[in-house]
Amino acid sequence: MKKISDIPLQDRPREKLQQKGAQALSDHELLAILLGSGTRTHDVMTLARRILKVLDETSANPTLEDLTGIDGIGLAKATLISAALEFARRRIRPEGFKITFPTDVLPLIRHMADRKQEHFLCISLNGANEVIATRTISVGLVNKTQVHPREVFADPITDRATAVIIAHNHPAGNVTPSKDDVEITQKLKAAGETLGIKVLDHIIFSHKGYYSFLESNALGSGP
Repeated sequence: MKKISDIPLQDRPREKLQQKGAQALSDHELLAILLGSGTRTHDVMTLARRILKVLDETSANPTLEDLTGIDGIGLAKATLISAALEFARRRIRPEGFKITFPTDVLPLIRHMADRKQEHFLCISLNGANEVIATRTISVGLVNKTQVHPREVFADPITDRATAVIIAHNHPAGNVTPSKDDVEITQKLKAAGETLGIKVLDHIIFSHKGYYSFLESNALGSGP
């Protein structure tokens, strides 16, 4: 695991932001800037990655207890992260973001493309095709056991959503759907029809691009 001192000067988070802008940084690099420094036993990049894992697991809504449960994160750093997340939620909210085409959600999820594990996401939409919430449903290998309709639709039902867009990343880069991806899509689409919540699309994405079941006319059958 690289420490800040091991990274060439121009590629260090602060210098990279100053030269290329905040949008050029990965999530853990942005967190490293917020943290400022590591501890005597944990460098800042390691701490940032540990925090990022908790943020993914809690859909970016961790409690102070979640954050202080991370080895190397005390109450001061946990409070800083919690305050930063709440400030961002109040100023830059995805809720109300209008979806014209399902792939319009890509700006809301593409930051997950650099994750080393597969993350399965569900975006709830209201009757006006506006985003209600974006949530992480599971972390790890996406398969039929992990991605169960009750887990996917539990929050959209509470949201009174009329539709959802599901998505997951392929860490290796290839966005071609697997057999499991196709079967999961069909199962969730059928469950959504029963619940009255339409599955508009399943998007597979990576740092190389994306695959849309809808665009490929594969939403109701194999690719």
